[in-house]
Amino acid sequence: PRAVAAELLALRAQGRTGEAHALLCQAAAWPAGQLPHLAAELARAGLAADWNTLLWEAASLPPVRLAAAAAALGEAGREADCDALLRQGVSRPASEVADAALALGAAGRAREADALLGAFVRVRTAEEAAALARHDPQWLTPRLLQAAGLLPGARHRDLLHALRVAGIVPA
Repeated sequence: PRAVAAELLALRAQGRTGEAHALLCQAAAWPAGQLPHLAAELARAGLAADWNTLLWEAASLPPVRLAAAAAALGEAGREADCDALLRQGVSRPASEVADAALALGAAGRAREADALLGAFVRVRTAEEAAALARHDPQWLTPRLLQAAGLLPGARHRDLLHALRVAGIVPA
């Protein structure tokens, strides 16, 4: 991580932004356990904007790797970074979000799974949330409904209706 921060500083000083971005993309694909250390190094080097870019790139990792990155950040106490990563990850197809949430749940990271599902319910339609729930109705449906219940307006009611239309009867 320290070498990456030093290389980024050098690339930025030379105005080589394309190469800096490529380095961030490579770092996003590192083993998940290294991400919290990299975050600390980038912060120490004054490269917070680069860390945000790296999180954006990590949000496009395959679902299981996205889940591993979120879990590593959560385990390291970097909840804000974890939540930012998960919020960015909800733009992907519902099936991939479901896969990531289920991977987080399987890893014992319920807080992160709920944060991902909460972000999904906040920005996607009730019908998309019902499609997501189909991947594991027993596990996903109560979490989606709980997240929708925390939002203002008719989100909870709309999700209940969409689940019923989809043939998923909430318990």
